[in-house]
Amino acid sequence: METAQITPFAAIAEFDTPGALVQAAEKVRKAGYSKTDALTPFPVHGIDEALGIPRSHLGYIVLCIGMMGTAAALLLQWWTGAVDYPLVIGGKPLFAFEFSIPVTFELTVLFSSFAAVFGMLALNGLPRFYHPLDNARMTRRVSDDRFVLVIDKSDPKFHPVETIGFLRSLNPISTELVED
Repeated sequence: METAQITPFAAIAEFDTPGALVQAAEKVRKAGYSKTDALTPFPVHGIDEALGIPRSHLGYIVLCIGMMGTAAALLLQWWTGAVDYPLVIGGKPLFAFEFSIPVTFELTVLFSSFAAVFGMLALNGLPRFYHPLDNARMTRRVSDDRFVLVIDKSDPKFHPVETIGFLRSLNPISTELVED
């Protein structure tokens, strides 16, 4: 009879307060783990710094795409009014920046909105219809009143037995090795 090999996805530890989670995250980072995450029912101040998560690049993406919207709006209005179909009506100039402000603003907002939504989806790897943490017993209460610290198997320092032992030394409510 063959025994199935368990392929770990992550080691997780459950805490009952945000303060305990932040302290544990700081200890995990100081121990050399780098592929970590935290699951919480609400934003926890200081958790990003404790886990060593860098600032998001989404703002730069939105800024660049918004500027492309501005350029597209101005170029479109200039091309249609001054190059493709030039009409002098009442002595007006063929292109005047003042009259193009509403369209330019709207196209900038439109491009920025799409960049924010699609950039967020891409950076988060969404849509994701299945995740191994969905099967973990302790993640069921994360949306209610528990705080979970995750150490991913892709971490260079990850070893199932040693990592679970280290997490137990942080005094969590419980620990679990999640299967892939």
